[in-house]
Amino acid sequence: MASETRSRLTTPHDWHSDQYVADWIVHDVARDPERRPRLQQMIEAAPFPRDAELEVLDVGAGYGAVTEEVLKVFPRARVTLQDYSQPMLAEAQRRLASRAAQLRYVTGDLTDPGWPGMVGGPFDLAVSAIALHNLGDTAKIVACYRAIHDLLRPGGRFLDYDLFFEGVEGHIAELRKAGFTVECPWQEPPRAIVIAARPSL
Repeated sequence: MASETRSRLTTPHDWHSDQYVADWIVHDVARDPERRPRLQQMIEAAPFPRDAELEVLDVGAGYGAVTEEVLKVFPRARVTLQDYSQPMLAEAQRRLASRAAQLRYVTGDLTDPGWPGMVGGPFDLAVSAIALHNLGDTAKIVACYRAIHDLLRPGGRFLDYDLFFEGVEGHIAELRKAGFTVECPWQEPPRAIVIAARPSL
């Protein structure tokens, strides 16, 4: 999950550097008092029984903060954590070691058309937070929306808390084009929570 200031976002990230990632996580964890309530609000929108053995995909999982919140709400979930950064996923593995049997880690680049095949599926739930905007290109983000739709089972949900610097409305329109029904229960520009449902058969 990335910093929410434009100046930091435009600074080149070195997600493959252990030291850069360690320093970045220290900065990011300081945001927990503000961020965690939003993650909890987002995950509470998933309409599944709390004891369900869900298959969950965490897109751009970073060091595991979103997965941590998923497992609080759905303690029997099995989560696949995808990220571009091996140092980030290594930190997630360390932080979530007590739940290792429920977790799977995939290092993959969301700009690689083959990434959906790497994560497996199908999934009941996909989650992402302060991640997809890092792709920096609307076409690449939209391609991810389509891929996530196709990775979900009918009736599945995609929950996204992100930065939408040009407004969330265009993203909602693209999610609908991808086949989702969409609602936006909270926004405080540029941040917003988007709940996207793949219709049931």
